[in-house]
Amino acid sequence: MNIYDLRKLANKEEIDYPFLLSALKRYHQPRNKIQAFLKAGDLIRIKKGLYIFGERAREVLYSKEILANLIYGPSAISLEYALSYYGFIPERVDVMTSITNNQNKHFHTPVGDFDYNFLSSKKYSFGITQIELTPTKYFLMAVKEKALADLLMLRVEKFSTEKSLHAHLVESLRIEESSLKELDYKIIAKLSSLYKNKNVTLLQHVLDSYYA
Repeated sequence: MNIYDLRKLANKEEIDYPFLLSALKRYHQPRNKIQAFLKAGDLIRIKKGLYIFGERAREVLYSKEILANLIYGPSAISLEYALSYYGFIPERVDVMTSITNNQNKHFHTPVGDFDYNFLSSKKYSFGITQIELTPTKYFLMAVKEKALADLLMLRVEKFSTEKSLHAHLVESLRIEESSLKELDYKIIAKLSSLYKNKNVTLLQHVLDSYYA
């Protein structure tokens, strides 16, 4: 089997070790065939047991978002990367940031860095949505309200007043006032109740002021 046959059989760019063993089962030593593909650059190892196709056989660009879900789990993209993806913050974010109900982890891979941040299962599970790339390809990401709440709880200093938090949102994070007003209040209120975090509670108060 050549690399093009393997890519046709996979029908996607992101593949795992069990798939490779199954696809190469007619070989007496499939591991040797995998090593040959790796040496030729036809497969790229992202981490142990997870691969993408090299440029020669690649048909479409691999998805870093899908890889983020596969590298470590359970996990969902959140924090800075999610906010940038939604256009909520202006900065481009290169590190793929995720939340997990497993321990904190960081992976340096041939396609970039992947950062995983712990949240308890109760906090982790609320506010995750499925983003569809194609009818058969999707990844898990926090909704923008959760991504912002995660950022305020995990990354940002604790603020004491609604005014100081608001200043941080619009001046440091450079979030547009109009974007804040578009946040779903019910989701923020639920997150405030779940997280029991001062910054997230202050965010709810910021939204309260828009409707006062």
